[in-house]
Amino acid sequence: MKRRSPAAPLLLPFVTFGIYTLVWFVKTKNEINLVAHSKIPTAWLLILPIASIWWEWKYAVGVEEATNGGLGRHAAFWILFLLGPLGALFVQIALNTAIDSPASRTGARRDPVLA
Repeated sequence: MKRRSPAAPLLLPFVTFGIYTLVWFVKTKNEINLVAHSKIPTAWLLILPIASIWWEWKYAVGVEEATNGGLGRHAAFWILFLLGPLGALFVQIALNTAIDSPASRTGARRDPVLA
């Protein structure tokens, strides 16, 4: 996964009228699917009202897998759902932390049953 500035998903949506949020979701979704072998569906579902909530849940599950449980699915979902760009800041910080962790460098994944 690519390390990104946490300020980007917080500030750029205001400059780009929300378009960067969609770009950020798509880019991080693709990387999460590759690294964590998640099954986050297409981001086109974000434009449909009810489907976007389901998509955010699937994204939150992927975040949990990509961070090896560092940010749980429930926390990631509610942070993104309630806080918008501020939530994206916290998710990006969690993703950056997972990238910097020694487990991500060796390819080891934490088993949630044993944790």
